[in-house]
Amino acid sequence: MPKLIYKICPSALWLEAEREGVFAGAPVDLADGFIHFSTADQAPETAAKHFSGQGDLLLIAVEEDVLGASLKYEPSRGGHLFPHLYAPLDLAAVRWVKPLPLGADGVHIFPALEP
Repeated sequence: MPKLIYKICPSALWLEAEREGVFAGAPVDLADGFIHFSTADQAPETAAKHFSGQGDLLLIAVEEDVLGASLKYEPSRGGHLFPHLYAPLDLAAVRWVKPLPLGADGVHIFPALEP
């Protein structure tokens, strides 16, 4: 089974990507020159740090091995290696898209994530 990496994205931005057939990135991705992803272990912390209290988000699971050499693991938060995609995301690499709702406590409720 291919390894999955995850992108947290506002639903309106993702719907635009689905209409266009490719995801160029969120504003932060465009500014940084790569699309930010997280591993299964990193995704909840990413949500808490960068999407705290935000609703109307989607969690996108992407098959890492489809991305090829444009995907690089690079040091980020605390020196941990995070997946960064230096190309637009071809939607053919997407395994699934699920809502990422907020719980009553304001923390995002994640589905079961595959490493």
